[in-house]
Amino acid sequence: MKQGDLVVRKSYGGDVLFRVEDARTHNAVLLKGTDYRLLADAPIPDLSVVRDPESTRAVQQVRIKVNESLRKMHTDRERQALDTEEAFRLAQQQQQNAHYFEVPGKVLHLDGDGNYLKKSMQLYNTMHVPAHGLHIHESQMADVLYRLLPQIKPDIVVITGHDGVLKHRNPNEIYSLTSYKNSQNFVNAVRVAREYEKNRDGLIVVAGACQSHFEALLQAGSNFASSPGRILIHALDPVYIAIKASYTSIRDAINLPDVIHGTISGIDGVGGIETMGRYRVGLPKPKVTSTQ
Repeated sequence: MKQGDLVVRKSYGGDVLFRVEDARTHNAVLLKGTDYRLLADAPIPDLSVVRDPESTRAVQQVRIKVNESLRKMHTDRERQALDTEEAFRLAQQQQQNAHYFEVPGKVLHLDGDGNYLKKSMQLYNTMHVPAHGLHIHESQMADVLYRLLPQIKPDIVVITGHDGVLKHRNPNEIYSLTSYKNSQNFVNAVRVAREYEKNRDGLIVVAGACQSHFEALLQAGSNFASSPGRILIHALDPVYIAIKASYTSIRDAINLPDVIHGTISGIDGVGGIETMGRYRVGLPKPKVTSTQ
């Protein structure tokens, strides 16, 4: 078994597909989920190498959920575009040049996983969301945010990567940040973001990964966080929420039940608080687009 191999864990019934990230000892390796934002240590004898990942139950079930979530995302965006066009139809009739333009909220996405960042940026691009992404280790996110926030001036910040509840801990320590692999790093980054902009409607913060400390992230100042049920969340769940925030009008609150149930992981995977959207429309459409 070598770095980069795709594997499943026998003791968990092959429920999650992993990639071997690094060797821990001669008999154990560090794993990263291929679809879920999970870090895990595993003994090599418990692992089975997967030659054809698309044929596994773990991947097939995830693909179904992903496709459902993406279909909903596209449908919501199409419905919003039609509503906006109708709202400005009268203005266009009265003045030929009165075409509106859209200003979706701008996203700054920090990701502890380079592969997930690439997938996330592709989805932002597909949905026409302005986004700046950076692959950075979770322990460095707070420092990077401190420098980048004044430069990028985002409307939405996504702070994500890999996390997990430590296997060897006391049962009563589930609410201690020391029981998580990266929740403390996420909390530190959220605090920096909230120090930069204290108004939760002025800067929307989406934070966390698999099994992250949901309550600590909310208390630190995030608008949306994982994971209320300490479950695995899909790699694109934070992106789905960011896109929803980017295309919800600044006049409207983001529909909490709609956005949470629209994620792949559902209400046990992601939760949040009432938040206003960051989408704006303008009139008339500029004839020349600024390069600034």
